[in-house]
Amino acid sequence: MKMLVFGHGYSAAFLTPLLRERGWQVTGTTRAGSDRVAAAGAVPLLWPGEEARLQGEIAAADAILLSIAPGPEGDPVLAAFRDDLARAKPRWLGYLSTTGVYGDRGGDWVDENSALDASGPRGQARIRAEGNWRALAEGAGLPLHIFRLAGIYGPGRGPFEKVRNGTARRIIKPGQVFSRIHAEDIARVLLASIDHPAPGTAYNVCDDDPAPPQDVLAHAAELLGLPPPPEIPFDEAQMTPMARSFYTDSKRVSNRRIKEDLGVRLRYPDYRAGLAAILAAENALPGGSPHGLPPAPVHDRGHGT
Repeated sequence: MKMLVFGHGYSAAFLTPLLRERGWQVTGTTRAGSDRVAAAGAVPLLWPGEEARLQGEIAAADAILLSIAPGPEGDPVLAAFRDDLARAKPRWLGYLSTTGVYGDRGGDWVDENSALDASGPRGQARIRAEGNWRALAEGAGLPLHIFRLAGIYGPGRGPFEKVRNGTARRIIKPGQVFSRIHAEDIARVLLASIDHPAPGTAYNVCDDDPAPPQDVLAHAAELLGLPPPPEIPFDEAQMTPMARSFYTDSKRVSNRRIKEDLGVRLRYPDYRAGLAAILAAENALPGGSPHGLPPAPVHDRGHGT
C-alpha cells in the first residue's frame, strides 16, 4: 500500500511510523526539510521541484493525505494538481482542516453539524478549501474525509521550555477556552479512518477537555516544580497579530464522532495526560525528542501541518 502526503510536517511524522509498521510505503512532499521527512520513515519528494515524479505518485497512491494550509490564492495542491487528482483512484483521501472553521461561539459547544462561521481570514480560507475539496471529490468520485484539528501539541510543541526560561505568560481573557489534541492522537484518528473509510464525513479531532490557556501553563509549571507564570490581562498583553488572533475564538469542540464512529480511544484525553507524557519523554531522552523530531514551533508555518 502506498500513502502520499502533501506537506509531510509535524502531524504526518506521527502517522508515518504507524503505516510503516503495517508495511506501507510513504512518500511525503517537502519544500526543503528532506532529513526530517526521512527520519520519520517517509521518502522525501521536493515540491515545488519534482512535479513529474509527484504526478506519478498521485496516480499510484492507495491513500492521499493533504496537510498544506491554503494560501492567499487558495489551496496550492488543487491549483497545481486538480486534473491529476481527478484521475486518481485512492481508496482514502484525507484533508487536514481546523476547528477554526466554526468561528467564535462564546465558549459554547460545537460538533460536526455546526455551521461553519469563521470570523478571521485563515478560518474563512479553510472553509473555502473544504468546499473546493468537496466539489472535486463529488465530481471525481474521490473518497474524501475532512479532519478539523484543534490546537496541536506534542513532543517539541510543549510549553515547558518557556516556563523554564521564564518567558511564559498566562494571558487572561475571561471566558476563553481552547480545545487541543496531542499529535499522537491525530495519527491514531487518521489510522482509524483509513481502516474504516466513510467518504464525505468530517471529524473533529480534539481531546475531552477544552480548557483556558492559562490553566495549561499553570499545570506545566506545577509539573516542573516551578511557580506559575505571571498573569497578564489580554488587553494589556503584547502579542503578535498571529498570536492575538487565536484569542478571537472561544469554543468547546465535541469529539463524540471519532469515538462513536471510528472507535478511537484517545491516548491523551486531556492536557494533563499529554503534558506528563511530553515531560517524561524529555527526561528520558536528554538532548532529543521522541520519534526523532526536533523541537517545533507552536504554530507550524512550514510545508505541512
